[in-house]
Amino acid sequence: MPADGAFTIFVDASHAGERLDVHIASRISACSRSQAANLILNEKIRVNGALKKPGYSVKTGDEICGHVSPPETVSFEPEPIEIDFLYEDQDLIVINKQSGLVVHPAPGHYSGTLVNGLLYHRPDICNIGGELRPGIVHRLDKDTSGVLVVAKNNSAHAHLAAQFKSRRVQKTYLALVYGEMRSETGVISLPIGRHPVDRKRMSTISRKGREAESTWKVRERFDGVTLVELNLKTGRTHQIRVHCAAINHPIIADSKYGGRRVQRNLSTDISAIIQGITRQMLHAWRLGFFHPRSNQFVSFEAPIPADMENQIMRLKIIGHSV
Repeated sequence: MPADGAFTIFVDASHAGERLDVHIASRISACSRSQAANLILNEKIRVNGALKKPGYSVKTGDEICGHVSPPETVSFEPEPIEIDFLYEDQDLIVINKQSGLVVHPAPGHYSGTLVNGLLYHRPDICNIGGELRPGIVHRLDKDTSGVLVVAKNNSAHAHLAAQFKSRRVQKTYLALVYGEMRSETGVISLPIGRHPVDRKRMSTISRKGREAESTWKVRERFDGVTLVELNLKTGRTHQIRVHCAAINHPIIADSKYGGRRVQRNLSTDISAIIQGITRQMLHAWRLGFFHPRSNQFVSFEAPIPADMENQIMRLKIIGHSV
């Protein structure tokens, strides 16, 4: 493919019948299927000079022309970003990530991330675990606060990554959700995969969902709102947010999964509190794992951040659910 990203490909008989977006992704290494679909929808790709849909079935001899922008050159620069260090030793760092902070650089966020801050405060992690996500073994969503562990050497990175993969890590979250849970505890066991229409969202009705399980228990009940503690048995993208929405208890202020819609039958006071919340009320409260050097189980907690604590206190003042 030329340096400017322009391409022309011809379909041979062995690929006839494939989806257009799938075929493009298989022929052009710099283009994923989702990227191909977006380019097709944005009229950047034509078949025999005509516009087609991503699901168009290609035919033998079709001429596909388009343009794929070359990937941006990414340079991770150290930045003096404030980081709340909870613990540190020769192998790892435990951080209390603030809401609003992206964990690692990605398209649209090449600066101002946790990684940029870590490179400033701890420059030795620059070559740990790969240059794209130095030291990072797991992540939290941008607007989720809480505890996160970072590796300081490759041995620790491999050890921690293996624990996350084998589900030996204990992850406990706190969340404010809409509605009053019917029981004191429960299990949500619903597969999670890409949403069948909106590829930026995850869903429990995906055609290719993967096993996902979350357990929960009630911490405190308010009028139309519940503070819940959740434990992840698996680690799917947006798992807690998707699972809570799937049982009709979306996390408050979660714009992606329904938590931005103020629920009916809430008191005026409760509605006023919720309308003033600016980010999803989800906090990674506790993280437990086996230390990569001693192999002893260790656990760390991140205190509830001020914005979430303030909302809980306001709910308490208004009154608990009967």
